[in-house]
Parts: sequence; C-alpha cells; structure tokens
Amino acid sequence: MRPLYSSPFTLASSLVLAAIFALLYSGKITKPLSDISKTTERMRKLDKWAMCKVETRDEIGVLSENINTLYRSLLTTIEDIRKESARVAQAEAAKIDFLRAASHELKTPVTALCGMLDNMIMGIGRYRDWETYLPVCQEMAGRFGGMIQEILDASKLNFSFAEEPAEEVRLQAFAEKLLPPWLLLAKSRGILAETDLGADFTAVFPVFAMEKVLNNVISNGVKYTEPHGTVRIYLGHKSIVVENECTPIRPEDLVHIFEPFYRPDFSRSRNGAGENPDGGNGLGLYIAAKILKALEYRFEFEPFLYPDRDGKGGMRFTIFF
Repeated sequence: MRPLYSSPFTLASSLVLAAIFALLYSGKITKPLSDISKTTERMRKLDKWAMCKVETRDEIGVLSENINTLYRSLLTTIEDIRKESARVAQAEAAKIDFLRAASHELKTPVTALCGMLDNMIMGIGRYRDWETYLPVCQEMAGRFGGMIQEILDASKLNFSFAEEPAEEVRLQAFAEKLLPPWLLLAKSRGILAETDLGADFTAVFPVFAMEKVLNNVISNGVKYTEPHGTVRIYLGHKSIVVENECTPIRPEDLVHIFEPFYRPDFSRSRNGAGENPDGGNGLGLYIAAKILKALEYRFEFEPFLYPDRDGKGGMRFTIFF
C-alpha cells in the first residue's frame, strides 16, 4: 500500500479545504468586527440612531450588546447634562431679572427718603419740622429693611427643596397651626375671617416650603380684602382654598400676577413718600408660585363672583394636592 502523504492529490485537497475553511472562518470573524468599527465611528459623531447589530450570542454578540448599552447610557447622560445646563441658564436669567426688578423697586422709595432727609437738613418748607418727619423717615427705613430681607430671602431660594424631606401631613392640623396670626391681623383691619377645615385629608410635602406658600397666599388674601369684606380659608376635595372679597383682577393683569414685584393697577399707587398704601410688594405670589411649581403641585388663581350679590366677588387661590 502506498503512504497517504505520497499522494499529491490528497495533499492538495487538504490544503484547499483548509484554505476554504480558514477564509470562511476569517470572514465570519472580520465582518462583525468591521460592522462594529463602522458603527462606533457613527457613535463617535453622536449619531443617536447608531446601534450595533446583535445577531449571535457568542463573544462578538455580547460585545455588540455591551457597546449598545454603553452608548445608550452615554446619550442619556448627555441629554441630562443638556437639560440641566438649560435649567441652570434659565435660573440664572431669572435671577438676573429678579435682581433688576428689585433694584428698580427700591429706587423710588429710597429716592423719596433721601429727598425728605435733604429737605430736613436744609430746612425747606414743612420739613423744617424735623421732629415730625424724622419718625416718618424711621418708619420708612424699617419698611425698607423688611422689604430688603424679603428680597434677599427670595433671591436665595433655589425652589428645589431637594434637601428638605417630605412628610405626610394632615391638612387640618397644618392649617390650624398657621392661621391664628392671620386671623388676628384680619380682625385688626376690620375684616371678617371665615374658616372651614372640616374636609380633612393627608398629603405629602416639605413642611417648611408649604408653610411659606400658605403664609404668602393668606397674607395676600388679607392684605387685598376690601374694608369690612370677608376672607375665607377652607379645605376642599384634596385642596386648600383662600378666597378674599375684592375687585377681581383683570385678565390682562392676571397674565403678569406671578412676576416679581408686579401689582395690579389698583394696588400699585404710591404716595409722595414712595409708599404702597396696600402694603404689598409683589413678592408673595411670585414666591408661592415658584415653590408650587418646584413641588409640582397644580394651583389656580382666578376671579369669582357671588351669584346673588349683584356682581360682587373677589379672587380665589386654590392649591390641589
């Protein structure tokens, strides 16, 4: 019998078959790697539709799936950074607008105070009676101090309250704790204050933030209630409502009511000393709205009319929980 290695045909066939199998195996390896290379090039250019094909469960298939997962995570991170950057830019722009409005708001009364002091120093007209007008200046300076403190508090608020834990709170007890000073203030102004906290319910929120909201909303209601009018604070169905009798705010004013330092025309008049007779500075509703939006609570501020009182009505602020 002749040895196998002595057959040229057998040797040649073996080499050809080996070459064919090597070529097929090489193609099976290199093609997926080539596809991965092309896809990662698209990923480098942040093509959001770029994804590696996963056709097998071998090592190359696992590699493709891992690349896809990593790229999806990268795109998500980039989108989050973009949104956060936009949010920060918007917050910075809002803060600049707020500080501009604050400086404008303080300019008129500070100018009036300086004018009064100059007239007293120079002994001009009625201001020669400095014993009468110095206490007036002192009272004005005290109001400026309070206003400046409110401006500083508002400017420091980031309205995120991420560090304050939310608590489950019963609204009846929560409101009863806040109401006494406002009921006393209403009584001192000759305003009837009515409360109805019978529709009790629980809600989850940061307590300090919601206290600030309700204090500002109730303060706004008491300040702008007509003389001998009524302010009502009551619990509705998963809501708390503050109503006050007043001239309903016009639609063109309601559009701007949550802007800092904005006041409707009927409450914006100032006297010669730069004082606002109604005592408001246009920050209460601005702060309340900012906090409620940050907490993602729906709220409404709208006029209402009594059906049986010849068109009389007022404004209603409702917070939905």
